[in-house]
Amino acid sequence: MIFSSWQFILVFLPFSFFVYFWLNYKRLVIAGKVWLVVASLFFYAYWNIKYLPLILVSIFLNFAIGTGLAQAHEQSLHREQKIRHRINRKVVLATGITANLLLLGYYKYTDFLLGNVNLIFGTDLELPQITLPLAISFFTFTQIVYLVDSYKGETAEYDLLNYSLFVTFFPHLIAGPIVHHRQIMPQFSSQWTLIRRYSNILKGLFIFSIGLFKKVVIADSFAIWATAGFDGGQPLDFFTAWATSLSYTFQLYFDFSGYCDMAIGASLLFNIWLPINFNSPYKALDIQDFWRRWHITLSNFLRDYLYIPLGGNRCGKYRTYLNIFITFVLGGLWHGATWMFVIWGAMHGCALVIHRFWKLLKYPLHSALAWILTFTFVNVAWVFFRAKTLDDAFRVLRGMVDFSSVLGHTAVVIPVADLAWGGWLSDILLKFMPASFIGQFPIYLAIFATFMLIPQKNSVEMVSETIGMRELAFSIVLSVTAMYFMLAATSSVFLYFNF
Repeated sequence: MIFSSWQFILVFLPFSFFVYFWLNYKRLVIAGKVWLVVASLFFYAYWNIKYLPLILVSIFLNFAIGTGLAQAHEQSLHREQKIRHRINRKVVLATGITANLLLLGYYKYTDFLLGNVNLIFGTDLELPQITLPLAISFFTFTQIVYLVDSYKGETAEYDLLNYSLFVTFFPHLIAGPIVHHRQIMPQFSSQWTLIRRYSNILKGLFIFSIGLFKKVVIADSFAIWATAGFDGGQPLDFFTAWATSLSYTFQLYFDFSGYCDMAIGASLLFNIWLPINFNSPYKALDIQDFWRRWHITLSNFLRDYLYIPLGGNRCGKYRTYLNIFITFVLGGLWHGATWMFVIWGAMHGCALVIHRFWKLLKYPLHSALAWILTFTFVNVAWVFFRAKTLDDAFRVLRGMVDFSSVLGHTAVVIPVADLAWGGWLSDILLKFMPASFIGQFPIYLAIFATFMLIPQKNSVEMVSETIGMRELAFSIVLSVTAMYFMLAATSSVFLYFNF
């Protein structure tokens, strides 16, 4: 079950909503929270029920360790015992974090490690072909944060029910945003969230409709050309290569930001505000600004729980550069167990080091040039993120600099059957569009979307004020259009479900 499916929109979400608030109306608050946990676990198990025990064991184990760490922090002991006690708590914390990382490592990186051992040492170890449990990266990181904060004594007031709801809450469970307990758990404990808030319902539906439109209308349309270029295997000329790379650049943004909008919108129906995960990242004027805007919750996690513990910028200039590089290499590896993600992370780590060095020279770039350089780098880096092999990446990059092919460009015609939205609408449009236009359509659309994105507010900024008739009409148009595309679509996954 995904957010952009009729099962979620027409059945699961409204049923979960009405039962939850009906139980609260009957003053069965505990039952309402239990209902949300059960509904969220059903949502998770809908993909593959065999991994349901995994997330349950993870929740109970981390809550037990976290509770022990928080309670131990509060104990008042004399100096010698306190020092010895602190050492014991560090051992418990290290054990808890290690257990989480081993769990993540087994499911996500075993095949990768064994494959590299075979390659380096010429062995023939059998790869177990382990299926990655859904959302394991997200709920593992969420709970590691909880353990660290429990060690600091910041979680003593939480109980198992609220903690379970915090981890499993279905809007953020599958692909984020990566939430912090201080952002969410106090909201679950508040009496203010227990009754229907019609202003939040309107805002939630508005944000959800924007996210649904981003996913099924924009991202899934770009996906067809991105897939044809990256996975086709054929040499690409200049226009086709740029259409391929730009299509994926915009597919990834609209896919993941669309998911996050839907997550924020669905959560807001229950009066829960999830953190913003995107803030118009393709408006960024430098690579540091990009990472303040893109996947914000992951950037914050890497900063707070990896970069700063490594020493941050407190250990001298060159050590700071090394810490940045290590952080982004590991951030790339978090996305997936392939060298392509490592290369992508290393590229961004190097770019951030260069940016930091450039700032020391105090030669600011004109904003237009700064935006072009930043966007071009991000677009090129996404090639490595998307490509399955280095050969595929270099095939696309060679085409992007093949200026000799500009005059001899032959448009790539995408069959109607391959269009994500398909159906009678695409049949009509294709009758009025020449094949040359269809082949180059992604690059035209990407350029248009770029200039449209720059001046626009993001979805959360749009609802910072009261929802009026104009916003309501806009939401209805988006919803109706998106529902048509959704019912006709052939794509049924979100990209970040793979990470």
